[in-house]
Amino acid sequence: MGGQRRQHGGPGAPARRRGANKGGGANPSEAEPADDEAIGRSRGGLTTKLHLACDGKGRPLAVVLTPGQRHDCTQLEPVLDAIRVPRAGGGRPRTRPAHLIADKGYSYDRCRALLRQRGIAHTIPERSDQRARRAHRPGRKPGFDRATYRRRNVVERCVNRLKQWRGIATRYEKRAANFRAMVVLASLMIWLGS
Repeated sequence: MGGQRRQHGGPGAPARRRGANKGGGANPSEAEPADDEAIGRSRGGLTTKLHLACDGKGRPLAVVLTPGQRHDCTQLEPVLDAIRVPRAGGGRPRTRPAHLIADKGYSYDRCRALLRQRGIAHTIPERSDQRARRAHRPGRKPGFDRATYRRRNVVERCVNRLKQWRGIATRYEKRAANFRAMVVLASLMIWLGS
């Protein structure tokens, strides 16, 4: 078998790829997905995070998509900006909720300042590191109403209703615009069912 590397006589595969022209991975943007496609790395692999605002009946009002590693508190302002509730008698749509209930992921000074600036009443529990830091400094602690906070499960139920659609629970779409369109369609189905 003089000089033949493969069993059937054909040339073998090269030891390594050469250059970016042959898909050698020289382009770093190919290794990580684009940020604008809302695909990011987190503990579970490639993931997408769905930031959601809903009304008191569990109907979605605003949806923002981000890569999976993006923190929740960075998206509070875009979610609030996306809220548009039409008025019954016409006129400008409502853009400010009467009350916001959020989890500890939004318990940062920047989020609380944004909500105070917009005049939105909020119920957000304090994180343990905030309580420890405040113990050394005098001042008024943020107000927290347990009875109001118990209603936060409405958001969790809204997310679970959206995840009844398999395409939303697993994200089959490659493009973020297509995935967001699926979420909006599912949201419309929730609104029509109520």
